[in-house]
Amino acid sequence: METLPFEIAETAHTLRRAFTRRAAALGVTGAQWKVLVRLDRQPGLRQVELADMLDIEPITLCRIVDRLEEGGLVERQRDPSDRRAWRLQVTATAQPLIEKLKAVGAALVDDAFAGLDPSEIDQVRQVLARIRENVGRTAPVNRASNQ
Repeated sequence: METLPFEIAETAHTLRRAFTRRAAALGVTGAQWKVLVRLDRQPGLRQVELADMLDIEPITLCRIVDRLEEGGLVERQRDPSDRRAWRLQVTATAQPLIEKLKAVGAALVDDAFAGLDPSEIDQVRQVLARIRENVGRTAPVNRASNQ
């Protein structure tokens, strides 16, 4: 049992690494695809919120967003309730790339779960959700200091 958390982490790491390699063929770094996919799912996040979600420092995210903005893929919009903050949006230009990234993700999922019965996958989902709930009840919240 003591190696199970390590195995879960290694599996997640292997999946991220495989996706990053496949996404590189589209000219996107691992850090960039994480930002694009998260903003596609949750448009309008503040930079500090996104940095916290991605577990990176706000200054690191700022550099990633700078590059994506230069490429016309992300835009910063002033937060109407806090003029010091920026809300992030993917642009229409980014949508074809995001669709390609989704297709890469779908192909990876097909490869990763090949040979597994749908009921096995559902059971794994349920167990992982319970683990997240258990850890979420006991883990302290670590928010960015400037939020």
